Amino acid sequence: MAMATVTYDKASRIYPGTERPAVDSLDLEISDGEFLVLVGPSGCGKSTSLRMLAGLEDVDKGAIFVGDRDVTHVQPKDRDIAMVFQSYALYPHMTVADNMGFALKIAKVDKATIRERVEAAAKILDLTEYLDRKPKALSGGQRQRVAMGRAIVRQPQVFLMDEPLSNLDAKLRVQTRTQIAALQRRLGTTTVYVTHDQVEALTMGDRIAVLKDGVLQQVGTPREMYDTPQNVFVAGFIGSPAMNLSTFRVEDGYALIGDSKIQLRRDTVANMTEADGGDVILGFRPESLDRVAPNTPGAFPVEVNVVEELGSDAFVYGTLPTPLATASKNVVGGGGDGIVRVDPRDVPAKGDTIWVTIREGEQHVFSSATQQRISTHVVKTDASRTLAG
Repeated sequence: MAMATVTYDKASRIYPGTERPAVDSLDLEISDGEFLVLVGPSGCGKSTSLRMLAGLEDVDKGAIFVGDRDVTHVQPKDRDIAMVFQSYALYPHMTVADNMGFALKIAKVDKATIRERVEAAAKILDLTEYLDRKPKALSGGQRQRVAMGRAIVRQPQVFLMDEPLSNLDAKLRVQTRTQIAALQRRLGTTTVYVTHDQVEALTMGDRIAVLKDGVLQQVGTPREMYDTPQNVFVAGFIGSPAMNLSTFRVEDGYALIGDSKIQLRRDTVANMTEADGGDVILGFRPESLDRVAPNTPGAFPVEVNVVEELGSDAFVYGTLPTPLATASKNVVGGGGDGIVRVDPRDVPAKGDTIWVTIREGEQHVFSSATQQRISTHVVKTDASRTLAG
């Protein structure tokens, strides 16, 4: 099978009559055989980026390459890519086999080859017994697999997938995402996958590219995004439940939370600038907190508002002491609210106050002026704690 890298070279899409590009100078190199996930909130430009690669959107500036071939102005059908959409778009009057082989039939591939490729794909996708059925006789999950099969039989250089799981129910989504990831590793086809679901991104991608307002924020492995988010947006977006992020006053190398003091690393404090005005944005994940005795150095109180018990896990949603920062400053991330992961066998009651400390090395510190990361150290998280939660 032909293999390919994909390169976005400062590629922009500017819709007529708009000021801000929908995709702004995207620079991204996707390796041969890589599963890259584009993730971000609605309207961040991820689907537009994918459609630019497919040839369904114009590239107004910059270029896109598949391998070393410039495809910026090549017709979609000549780009050697196959797309799987959120809507399965199957032909209702055709059997599963005919749906899967339709693109090849149009391309005048001989019947025997079509049959062979369709059967091979059906076997991989557990669709063999459904080949003679019509789509209406299939479940949503099966139809989505037919749509995948249709892409696979074309043996393209690149698969493009645009939120292919969003029409499935939760349990089936989890199951199908595992299947797609395993399938891609087996086929080894370069894949660009768009989703707004960061858990999906973390569990499927070799690397993740986070977009916001058409601008690439960060690209890296799931581990890198989790351990060293480059800015406040990525920090708050990746991880479930979300990272706690608030603005704090800094005095003598300590961040002040109410009457408590949290020591910051010297190299972090050294990276603060005049523009920060003596404040930092401090982030810490719910799973980076330990419950401690009230008088422990660096401990701060959390007043329990709600406890969410999930069986294997429990999370406390509570209030941190105020004031967190100077009143004039914009407090990031909901002000004085915080989430703490606690032992599900030792859950506090609503209205209780628990005391917590941030684990050594698990602080994320960002500039209050630029929102960029200023803590230089890499967070060392325990690898057994899962990324997605």
